[in-house]
Amino acid sequence: MLGDDTEDVFDSVTWESPADKGYATVDASAPSRPGFKQSIEEGEETRGPHDPKWYGYLVTQVKDPIKEMAETKDAYVSYLVTAKTNLSIFSTPTPSSRRRFQDFVFLRNNLAKDFPACVVPPLPDKHRLEYITGDRFSPEFMERRRHDLHHFLQRIARHPTLQRSTLVRAFFESTEWHVIMHQHVAHPPGPEQSQGVIDNLSDTLLNAFARVRKPDERFLIMRDNVDKFEESLSTSERLWNRVRSRTTAGTPDSPGEDLTADYHDLAVAVQGLGFLESGITDQLNHFSNTLLEFSALLRHTTQNTIDPFLVHLHSLLSYSHAHRAVLKLRDQKQLDLEELTEYLSGVTAERDRLSAVISGHAGSSGLGLSAYLRDKMDAIRGSDDDRSRVEKMKKLDAKIKELTEAVTTAHETSDTFSNETLREQATFQYAKEAEMKEMLSNLADGQIELYRNVSGTGLFFAVPFLMCARPWKSGIGSSRLSSVYGWTFSTYCSEYFYSHI
Repeated sequence: MLGDDTEDVFDSVTWESPADKGYATVDASAPSRPGFKQSIEEGEETRGPHDPKWYGYLVTQVKDPIKEMAETKDAYVSYLVTAKTNLSIFSTPTPSSRRRFQDFVFLRNNLAKDFPACVVPPLPDKHRLEYITGDRFSPEFMERRRHDLHHFLQRIARHPTLQRSTLVRAFFESTEWHVIMHQHVAHPPGPEQSQGVIDNLSDTLLNAFARVRKPDERFLIMRDNVDKFEESLSTSERLWNRVRSRTTAGTPDSPGEDLTADYHDLAVAVQGLGFLESGITDQLNHFSNTLLEFSALLRHTTQNTIDPFLVHLHSLLSYSHAHRAVLKLRDQKQLDLEELTEYLSGVTAERDRLSAVISGHAGSSGLGLSAYLRDKMDAIRGSDDDRSRVEKMKKLDAKIKELTEAVTTAHETSDTFSNETLREQATFQYAKEAEMKEMLSNLADGQIELYRNVSGTGLFFAVPFLMCARPWKSGIGSSRLSSVYGWTFSTYCSEYFYSHI
C-alpha cells in the first residue's frame, strides 16, 4: 500500500491541501493522482455542502507481526504500523510504531466516543477459540489478523476527520502510548456524558419500540441503499463460501471431499494406470503430472485469492453495519427531538388549561377526559383553588422554559447530526467504491493468474469442465455435463491421449 498501489485509492475524489503547512510538497512516493484531495481549480464552487473535504493524504500499512514475551504466560503479538502522510498534524511524514491488538481496540473505542457521528470502522473478531487452543500465535492466524487490521487503519486513513485526530497521530507516532491512553481516559476531548448507565439503558429500551414520526426521505433512501448493499454482500459471501468449500475443503495432509483432493486422487490413479498400460505410459504420466499441477494451482488460488477475498468481503459487510449504526443514531436524535417537542406541547397545553380555569373559561381547554378527572382529583384533595393553580402555573412556566431550551438544543443537535450523516454517507461511498475496486481487481488478477498458469498445459480449454464436477467419482457427472459442453470426460481423455501419442 505504500508504493504504486496507492495511486488508485479514492481515484474519483478531489482534494485541497494547504500549501504553507506541514508536508504540503508531495514526494514521489505519495499518491500522484488527485485522490484524497480536492483540486484548487474546482474549489468550493463544485463542492456541495455535504461533500467531504480532505486536507492531505495518509497511507497506512500493518506488517511484520512478532510474538512478544514468547516464553511467558503474558505473550502477545505486536504489529508494525507505518504511514506516509503530508498532513500538518503529524510531526514526521513517515511515522511508525509497534502496537498490539489491545491498542487497536483502545483506538477504535475512543474514536467512536469522540466522533459519534462518524462511521468508525469495526475491528476483526477476537476469535476466542484460537485463544483457548493457542492457535492465535500460528502464522495463518497472525497473517489473517494483520490483514484485517490493515483494512481497519486503511479506512481510518481514508476518513477526512478521523485521519486528523490527535489520537490517530499518537497511535502512529507516540513512544509513550500507555501514557497517552491514560491521559485520554482521564481527560477526554469531548464533553463528558452526564447520564449514567441506567439512564442510557432506560432510554435505549424506551426508544427501541418507538419510530420516527416524520422520517426524512433522504435517510430513508440511504437506509434502503444500505439494506440492498448488505444483502448483495451477504449473497456474494454465501456463494463464494460455497465455491471455496467445493474447491478446497481439506488440507494437503488430510484432503477432504473437494476438487483439489479429487484431482490429486485422479492423478495418482492415472499414474498407477501407466504402470499397467506400457504402450502409453509416457502419455499417462504426462497427464498425471498435469492433473497434479492443476490441483496445486487450485489450492494456490484458493489460499491466495479466494480466502483474502472472503475476508475482505466479510470485513466490508461489518463496515456497512457500522454505517447502519450511525443512521440509527441519527434517527435516535430526531426521535429525541420529537419526544421533547411533544412533551413541551403537553406541558404548554396544561398551563393554558390552568390559565383558562382561573380566568373562568375552563370549557375552552379541550383536553378531554384526562383534564376533567385531574380537576376532580384536585377538588377531592382540597387543592382545587386559585392559589394552588397559580403555584402550579409557576412551576409549569419554569418547566416550559427548561423544555424550550432543551428543544432548541435537541433541534440543533439533530440538524448538525443530520448534516454530518450526509457527509459520512459521501465518505462511506468513496471508501466503498475504492475497496470494491481493490477487492474485485485482486479477485480478477487471481483468476487471470490461474488461467495463465494452465495455458501451457493441455488442460487449458478444459478448465471450465474440470471446475464444475467430479465425473470420475459419480456415474451421472459426465452425462449431465455432456449436454452443456457437448462431450464427456472420457471423450476429453481420449482426445488428450491421441494428441500426445
